[in-house]
Amino acid sequence: MIFTKRLRDGVRRGEITTSIRIWSRPHVKVGGRYAMEAGQIEVDAILPIELRDVTPEMARESGFKGLVDLLGVAKHGSGRNVYFVRFHYVPGPGEAKVRRRKK
Repeated sequence: MIFTKRLRDGVRRGEITTSIRIWSRPHVKVGGRYAMEAGQIEVDAILPIELRDVTPEMARESGFKGLVDLLGVAKHGSGRNVYFVRFHYVPGPGEAKVRRRKK
């Protein structure tokens, strides 16, 4: 899974643990690990949803200001299927575990 540059620090700190993806088919699987800079993203869950199910709260949890901001990044390519992905960041070798900032 690739994240826009402005979200990467939040993912590494554990502040962002969900993502809304618009794909033609799932590109990840539960338990799969995907490279992200020095560490990896491990997928905890992937749920097919409808675009109308995406709430402003879900967009903010995914690191965006709101729905318009999220859709500006997520809606590209020919994908029409919407997926809600839960994940956690796994630090790489030698990478210090980054503490989550309190909100």
